Amino acid sequence: MTEDALAPFDEPWQAQLFALTVALSEAGRFSWAEWTESFGATLKEHGRARPLDGQGDYWNAWLVTLEGLLARTGMAAREEADRFRALWEAAYLSTPHGQPVRIAG
Repeated sequence: MTEDALAPFDEPWQAQLFALTVALSEAGRFSWAEWTESFGATLKEHGRARPLDGQGDYWNAWLVTLEGLLARTGMAAREEADRFRALWEAAYLSTPHGQPVRIAG
C-alpha cells in the first residue's frame, strides 16, 4: 500500500474542515450525534441526484453540513458563510499555484 492510499485527506482544506468540526463539537457547540445525523442526511440528499464519489462529494457534503449547523445554531448566519465562501473562492482563484491562499483585506 502506498503512502497516498493511507492519506485521509486529498487537500489541506479537508483536514482543516475536519479539525474545525471536531473542535466545535468538543467545545459543545453541537453534539457528535447531531453532527452524524445531519451529515448522513446531507449525504443522502446529495446522493439522490447521482452516485457520490467518496472524496470530493464527501467533503463538499461535509462543508454543506457544517454551514447548515452553524446557521441553525446561530453561530454563523447563512449570509455570513456565503460571504466568506465568496471571499475564499476569489482568493484561491487569484492565488498562483503553490502559494498560500489568503483573503485580501
